[in-house]
Amino acid sequence: MAKKQMSLEVVNPNAAGIDVGSRSHWVSVGQNSEDVKEYGVYSEDHKELCEWLKKHKVSTIAMESTGTYWQNLFSSLVAYGFDVILVNGRQTKNIRGKKTDILDCQWIQKLHTLGLLGSSFLPDSTTDIIRTYSRHRQNIIKQSASTVMKMQKYFRLMNMRLDVVVNDIVGLTGTKIINDFVKGEKSGKELAKNRHYNCKKSEDEIAKALQYNGREDYYFALQHEWNTYLHLQNQIDEVDVQIKKHLTNVIDKDDNKKQHIVSKKPYKRKNKNTIRDVDMNQMAYQYFEGIDLMAIEGVNDATIMALISEIGLEGIKKFYTSKQFTSWLRLAPNNKISGGKVLSHYLPKGSNRLKISLRQAANAIGNLKEGHLSDFFRKINYKRGRATAVSATARKLAVIIWNMLVKGVPYQPPTEYLFLDQKRKMKLVSRIRKNITKFELKPEDVGFDNLLSIRI
Repeated sequence: MAKKQMSLEVVNPNAAGIDVGSRSHWVSVGQNSEDVKEYGVYSEDHKELCEWLKKHKVSTIAMESTGTYWQNLFSSLVAYGFDVILVNGRQTKNIRGKKTDILDCQWIQKLHTLGLLGSSFLPDSTTDIIRTYSRHRQNIIKQSASTVMKMQKYFRLMNMRLDVVVNDIVGLTGTKIINDFVKGEKSGKELAKNRHYNCKKSEDEIAKALQYNGREDYYFALQHEWNTYLHLQNQIDEVDVQIKKHLTNVIDKDDNKKQHIVSKKPYKRKNKNTIRDVDMNQMAYQYFEGIDLMAIEGVNDATIMALISEIGLEGIKKFYTSKQFTSWLRLAPNNKISGGKVLSHYLPKGSNRLKISLRQAANAIGNLKEGHLSDFFRKINYKRGRATAVSATARKLAVIIWNMLVKGVPYQPPTEYLFLDQKRKMKLVSRIRKNITKFELKPEDVGFDNLLSIRI
């Protein structure tokens, strides 16, 4: 009896596969030994590789996303007009036999010829530039935070407990104290005069905490760390200027973006690490072409910047459904079913920067006292715990943002969320009403009758 054979349909007949490396790239245009060639990583090598692919009439190419080594080659191939897809290494790892670079590139070429590889998400060129600035800024902020921790350690070793009397040693009070101390002022009483009026601790208590023990080695190290901190803050300011400049250019070039003017909102709390001298409310409203993401409770400048830099407006439209978007973010459960039974339904491992930002926004929503998303968070928190509530609320945020940006659906929650200034106004009105009732005041007692006569 003859064996039954099944052949797979060739989807991409003119396909090539590239195994990307740090020192060389292996390229395959077929399954024979003469169809494989090795190229270097220099610009001239990229040019020769592209010419060789043109010679073999290749039209589409698949390559693994190996570290950052693929980026320059990817740009060169796209510039030559090739259709290039970037493939996750998990799709190409099941090769049989001994693993070699030659077999790897041939296996990638075979899978791509049969149409068995899917492309990874890549942002457009504009978003990619903003992403570079944004990620560089986040790295500087991490260095700055590390420097602050070192300064705090040296203060503690000098028996100056600045961290006890102020919440943030690089806040308004702490910055002035450190600056005077580094310049040579060692007296605790003189340093305590830099106390800001909002500081909870008194000037006398701050003076008691700032008693220098005379260790010059720690003082010398503190001076260096303070200069490093100031240098990093200057770098953050320079990056902020570049981000603002690039976003402004993107908006000015598009009349559809430029025409939108958002109404001013009541005050929303801002983190000190947000981009400085940028009205993110107006900038985001124009960038997203009239979609007001700031209307969502919990969404702040950092969330908006993560959306702009990590995926962009054109990037989120590549996801045809909200399920695809949440799955890409790894916020949707990865259900594994066998024999009709659900074996597991946990979230996939791994986090990108946008997922982290959405989870931070969800955590902030969990601290709010009212609002539609806050009610949802508390319901999940009561049933499954806070960790699950953060993930569920982050997924809900992602779905809301996708519907707003792709479908143009405005955010209209059944429960209204009040901003900080609105809450203060309501509390003030409530307090005034209580005092009017308590003291049995009449309009003429507070001069309201005179104001009415003037208006008439």
